[in-house]
Amino acid sequence: MHTLDFLIVYAYFALIAVISLWVTRGQKTTSKYFIADRTIPAWAVAFTLMATMISSGAIVGTPGTVYERGMILLLGHLMLPLVLLFVAYFIVPFYRHVVGMSAYEFVNKRFGAFARVYASLGFLADRIFDLGVTLITTAIAVQVMTGWEMMPVIIGIGIFTIIYTTVGGIEAVVWTNAVQGAIILGGMLLVPAFLLFSPEAGPPGAVVAEAWRGGRFDLGRFDLSWDSLFDPDTTQWLFLLAFIIGWGRRYVSDQHMVQRYLIAKSDRAARQGAFWGAFLCVPIWVTFMFIGACLYGYYQLTPHEPPAIADQIAPYFIVNAMPTGLVGLILAAIMAASMSSVSADLNSVATVATTDYFSALRPLSNDKARLIFGRLMVVVFGILATLTAILLIPREGIKPLMERGVTIAAIISAGSLGLFFLGFLTRRATRLGCYSGIAACILFSAWGLLTSGGEDRILDTGVNFTMNPILIGVFGHFVLFGVGYLVSLIFGGYRPDDVEQLTIFRRKDLDLAEATPGA
Repeated sequence: MHTLDFLIVYAYFALIAVISLWVTRGQKTTSKYFIADRTIPAWAVAFTLMATMISSGAIVGTPGTVYERGMILLLGHLMLPLVLLFVAYFIVPFYRHVVGMSAYEFVNKRFGAFARVYASLGFLADRIFDLGVTLITTAIAVQVMTGWEMMPVIIGIGIFTIIYTTVGGIEAVVWTNAVQGAIILGGMLLVPAFLLFSPEAGPPGAVVAEAWRGGRFDLGRFDLSWDSLFDPDTTQWLFLLAFIIGWGRRYVSDQHMVQRYLIAKSDRAARQGAFWGAFLCVPIWVTFMFIGACLYGYYQLTPHEPPAIADQIAPYFIVNAMPTGLVGLILAAIMAASMSSVSADLNSVATVATTDYFSALRPLSNDKARLIFGRLMVVVFGILATLTAILLIPREGIKPLMERGVTIAAIISAGSLGLFFLGFLTRRATRLGCYSGIAACILFSAWGLLTSGGEDRILDTGVNFTMNPILIGVFGHFVLFGVGYLVSLIFGGYRPDDVEQLTIFRRKDLDLAEATPGA
């Protein structure tokens, strides 16, 4: 990289710092710090949702997966708009009138404190892992493009993001996300243009034809048989199932998305923001996949040697084939994608820690103490995410990072979507049923994790989980819902008096819009 490239990156950091300092004015209450007093317009909600989803994992990891395996993740990503139709109509208004700041307030009202702790702990574990993926994919790009060591890069980006998130709260996240989203859109659209018209790869579009011949537009295997469930090479049907459940969990029950619904200034703005945020994501993901396919064609048609690790392919091409100035802009886009996701997630996990733990354990604490605790949690979880990224530093011979991430994320989701739907879709579910479902999910997941892996399994019980490991996480949601509902029907148990108002059957004429949020 040249001096001009570094100057562009430094200018990006300066811009983010200025925005963060500007929005710190008035950050004196938890409502302002965590949900911006519900004043954010729809377009900003859409951009912050998009920027939260388009992390450096998408920019760096997605091309690497396509380069090595083809477009095996494409159809899964295309499921998001379908999920969002349900979310925008049913879930967004429900949350805005049932909870104050945290999605797990609903779980507490429906099933009690233990269910709230279980759901929120699953979310915290998932977010720490995802933050680690985001930081490591950013570090991969920076190392390839600058030659800097990964660990200092991870630590440096982590510290800067922690500082501006701690200082500026959710408003810093939202308005920096708007800038970061624009940089992502502008920077990454330049890469396919250079690949398509690279003269050293032949006539325009030659890389596409070569990628097609090399199978990089293939969607993967579509085997639909009993044996395919046991194949460690994941089929497209399993990817689709995992993605649909993953999108549902993320947009239905995860705090970092629910919090975006709550910051909007109206129900209409929240619906529009959620809907358009998802539709912004899809063409961006498709572009990143197209880049991965074209990179395969480029390195087949040119004498240049590709890197040994597939996850390095996009930044390697950018720094070696694109002109000065644009390299800096694209590196800024990669960092913007990373920091937008990290800042959003850090604020959401701090919200959960403050609302679902500190406030519950210290109900008499004042708002100032909760605000201080929330800012402290941004720092703590930022450090944990940084440590996770260091543990995820890739090695030769392992699957691409994004492919591994789908399986791991499915497992550590802890059946949270099943838990939410147990409370949201049924009137009959009881506290006893919920706790029984949670226990069954924990036991099933532990058995699956310990006995899967073939010869490398940790524990051989004689009755082992021999299916594709991605199904451990998928089945967990069904186990929790099924056991919870069955126990509720057979043994009954406690249900809140206003149970109907805590389900999909809540009456519209009793809408709580005029009441205090969370009441």
